[in-house]
Amino acid sequence: MTTLLPRIMRALEQFHVTHPWDHNAHYHRWILRQLPRRFNRALDVGSGSGDLARLLASRAAAVHGIDVDPTIVDRARGLTDPAVPVTFTVGDALKEVPPGPYDVITCVATIHHMRFSDALTCFRHHLASGGTLVVVGVYRPRRSDYLIDAVAIPANVAMAWIKNKGRKVPRPASMTAPTRPATMTFADVVRDARQALPGVRLHRRLFWRYTLVWHRY
Repeated sequence: MTTLLPRIMRALEQFHVTHPWDHNAHYHRWILRQLPRRFNRALDVGSGSGDLARLLASRAAAVHGIDVDPTIVDRARGLTDPAVPVTFTVGDALKEVPPGPYDVITCVATIHHMRFSDALTCFRHHLASGGTLVVVGVYRPRRSDYLIDAVAIPANVAMAWIKNKGRKVPRPASMTAPTRPATMTFADVVRDARQALPGVRLHRRLFWRYTLVWHRY
């Protein structure tokens, strides 16, 4: 199994070169279900091409997206109707977040680019009383995760085929931002998150993701 899985993963990567689909966008509607129907201000950390920020704007008075990559921020601005209450800036989310507090903070497939505990502390600081933090993160698989991978791999291929209707397609704008592999296992994430955010809820998900939800009371 330990030698077969890397070969399967390489084949899967090659398949997704011609049949890409955004694993992170798959969770956007789930994120909305964790949030109030209306809220005032929202912050999307690692906003990328702005897809989630624009969804949040359907419920928020104002949404701010921040991303460290200037190219993808320019792309987000170009894809966003000026009438939509969303702004984007280039910056380090741990140092350059516009002053809060925010009723909602989201962070999708970005927190592994930062110092994890520092990021959670920063988000907690900027979150308003009664606010909600939602993180969709990436973790480094261990041998104990192979069972989940065994389910995720065929599901991943099926989703790619369904979403692309079996056609070869170019990568969507949301998948053009720089990426890096995760270094923390899910167990590491759980340990550090519970220390930083008492009462936090974490779940391991399909497609090599986990979710974290915390309410500030």
